[in-house]
Amino acid sequence: MSTQVPRLFAGLVDDAAVFPPGSASLPDALAAHRRHRDSWYADLVGPLLLPATRLAELAALLDADERIAVGVIGDGPLDRLAEARAHADPRIEIRQVEAAVARRGEDPLPGLATLVDQARDAARPAAGSPAAGPDWYAEIPLTFGLTAALDALAAARADGVPIAAKFRTGGLAAELFPTPVELAAVIGACRDRDLPFKLTAGLHHATRHLDPETGFTHHGFGNVLAATLAATGGAETDRVAGLLAALDPLPLVEPVRARRDDERPLWIGFGSCSILEPLTDLIRLGLVNGGFDG
Repeated sequence: MSTQVPRLFAGLVDDAAVFPPGSASLPDALAAHRRHRDSWYADLVGPLLLPATRLAELAALLDADERIAVGVIGDGPLDRLAEARAHADPRIEIRQVEAAVARRGEDPLPGLATLVDQARDAARPAAGSPAAGPDWYAEIPLTFGLTAALDALAAARADGVPIAAKFRTGGLAAELFPTPVELAAVIGACRDRDLPFKLTAGLHHATRHLDPETGFTHHGFGNVLAATLAATGGAETDRVAGLLAALDPLPLVEPVRARRDDERPLWIGFGSCSILEPLTDLIRLGLVNGGFDG
């Protein structure tokens, strides 16, 4: 039996072990990430996500010849991200930078402009070097100013800036969980602008479900994947919302299974404080073959 992770799931789950609700210590998170990267399911796993202010702490834990790919999450003023990147240990490869550009109810455009400028500067090649740098993601609240922010992101991408969108799909309050219709509309808006997006929070399991610990109904990453495949195929909002709202995995599994060998369209992936929970669900649904190797 093959244990290869199908192409559709490649890099789907970023390792957010240090973030709530897992909140692992950095030494424990690093040890677990090393195991993930050495495992048969390594292709499923994206970079280790880390607050910008903890890059030096990570460097102190690395072996002398070790290299690690990380995603930096802004946890301070946006204008400090460039400084954090500039002072990062050379053993740390910063593959992506993510930052919230506004809180709910605020205009996201000023913060977005700051982040776009940093992404543009980071993408400029140094003298005698090819253009290089991380991908950038602007976390935009699904409230005031959303449409204008998506338009601004699409315009920046058209101008060659390596930046895309990020949306929150959960958290510690009910209002942080978008409804299926709201999320479907956002996916459709990104599709219409050819704008890739990431998601964060709440997507530990494949199927939409009521979490007894939080008391909230969480979106399922399998729902999101099926919905995104439908949206990029031209489905209208009501069809996409129906897939996001499905509690039964059956209508989700077959369209996903049929596309397992394809590159994942539009949706970059999501961060999870657990890698094994999403992996276990993929195995149980028959979408990934394999077993735990310890």
